[in-house]
Amino acid sequence: MSADHLIDELVEKLASIEHGRWAKWQRYLHGKAKPQPDGSLVIPAELVRRWERQIETPYSELSEEEKESDREQVRAYLDIIKRAFRS
Repeated sequence: MSADHLIDELVEKLASIEHGRWAKWQRYLHGKAKPQPDGSLVIPAELVRRWERQIETPYSELSEEEKESDREQVRAYLDIIKRAFRS
C-alpha cells in the first residue's frame, strides 16, 4: 500500500473520531443551553465566561483539570496513529 493511500485512510479514521468528538461536545453544549421558542439556544453567562477564559488561556496556563480534559481528547486519536505507524 502506498504512503498516500495510508495517509488518506488515516485522515478518514481521524476525521471520524473528530466528528464523534464534535458531536459529543454539541450534545453537551445543547444540554447546557436554554431552548428558546424560535429554536435558538441561549448559553448561560457563567459558561460563556468560563469558555471565553479558556479560549484566551494558553494550554500551559490551564489548570491540571483543564489540561487533562484536552489530553483525554488526544488519547482518542493515539490508537489509530500508533497502528498507522506500525503498518
